[in-house]
Amino acid sequence: MGKYDDSEFQGKVAVITGAGGGLGRSHALEYAKRGAKVVVNDLGGSVDGTGAGDAADAVVDEIKAMGGEAIANKASVSDRAGAKSIIDDCMNAFGRIDILVNNAGILRDRSFKKMSLDEWDIVLNVHLNGTAYVTHAAWPIMNEQKYGRIVLTSSGSGIYGNFGQANYGAAKMGMLGLMNVLALEGARNNIRTNVLAPGAATRMISTMPGRDIDPNDPPPESSPSLVSPAVLFMTSENAPNAAVINASGGKYSRAQMYVNKPINLGVGTEFEDLQAEAETLMDLGTAKPRETGRQS
Repeated sequence: MGKYDDSEFQGKVAVITGAGGGLGRSHALEYAKRGAKVVVNDLGGSVDGTGAGDAADAVVDEIKAMGGEAIANKASVSDRAGAKSIIDDCMNAFGRIDILVNNAGILRDRSFKKMSLDEWDIVLNVHLNGTAYVTHAAWPIMNEQKYGRIVLTSSGSGIYGNFGQANYGAAKMGMLGLMNVLALEGARNNIRTNVLAPGAATRMISTMPGRDIDPNDPPPESSPSLVSPAVLFMTSENAPNAAVINASGGKYSRAQMYVNKPINLGVGTEFEDLQAEAETLMDLGTAKPRETGRQS
């Protein structure tokens, strides 16, 4: 670990959900390389959320083999008690939590016309509710410490849309709303919350139609390791707050909501008045970034 002896993550405690493979595993290893103590959470199930396994143990073994400290947790983030156990295990083992990376996820892809409400519910329960459950368990601890760094994992499917992923897209767009509020509420206690929109060759991505990739042997430009630098950036001492960072193939950018100049039609406005101004309303030529609300 000599290269990273002076890393700012030395001695920090990081919890990563869904860290038994893919992006989560990459994040866990990168923190461990830099001297962080890591809680590796993973149910060990399949991409659709069924089953269980020992993926978390395997990553813990990797970390220990490189001389790092880590523990495994195999709870489901979609279970409230399980989500709380992740943070409880962290506190029992390491006494604090500095970093939380919400990465766990599943897929149940189907066009909205054919999607069952059970398929809708299970995806939102893992992605959105699971993120909220784990974060809710860590939140009071971070507030008491007056320090915390949180990453919520979104997706281009949530920000921009992707056919056949109404459940996944809705859950992933929900991350932006949750981030905006947590960034405001946590700012006074030095808790910063950001969103990651990653792109990499993972087991989950390999199940999507038209994605001919081997997650066990990804091409260099699709390696999950190229996403992890963005996660470390968003959880560093000088991390931004309420930023959405795209990371894929060694390319990094920030996404931002824009709002154009309002058309003031007055209190007597009717449909016909607005319809007459449709071209102006839809024109984004005057649009400017819409920052997160006032922080206190």
